[in-house]
Amino acid sequence: MTISEKKIYPRANDRETVYLKHVITNPNIIVGDFTMYNDFVRDPRDFEKNNVLYHYPINRDRLIMGKFCSIACGAKFLFTSANHTQKSLSTYPFPIFFEEWDLDVEDITSAWDRKGDIVIGSDVWIGYEAVILSGVTIGDGAIIGARAVVTKDIPPYTIVGGVPARQIRRRFSEETIAALLELKWWNWPREKIARKIEAIKNGDMKALV
Repeated sequence: MTISEKKIYPRANDRETVYLKHVITNPNIIVGDFTMYNDFVRDPRDFEKNNVLYHYPINRDRLIMGKFCSIACGAKFLFTSANHTQKSLSTYPFPIFFEEWDLDVEDITSAWDRKGDIVIGSDVWIGYEAVILSGVTIGDGAIIGARAVVTKDIPPYTIVGGVPARQIRRRFSEETIAALLELKWWNWPREKIARKIEAIKNGDMKALV
């Protein structure tokens, strides 16, 4: 399933919302079909510059997002290089300033503690100015509250909020969550999703099967 004509803007006359897949140029940012980002402050096409931070090629870490995610204005994804190492006696990043201190440039990555990829499932809603830290995995169907700071993995279909983000509640029963994770409707062909949209919108699990 793909977005037709590689269109950037999902809605006519709306230049604040984009399909992220078609504005990303960094190969270490991988975004699924129909995942969208809205920004009413800056140009949403600059997502990878303004929202994916401390994401340096030397670390080879990735931002991976599934399909049909909704990313609100100002959401940030903070990567490994934001994590000044705690192994040192000082949090000052001496290795970054290797020229100033006559250090080996090959040791530059010792300035930070490696945390790994950020992995976002499908059908995830990330609220206004939420912050996702490196090494975090967010399960399918999760909701991240506005200005939450996510420091740990979030299970599927879980609502979290706060600083640091904590679980508020599960969105559905365990039975419904298990069924949705098995169905993975976001992987269906576009035509099937179109046929089942009313069932998805109305929460009609029986009609999805």
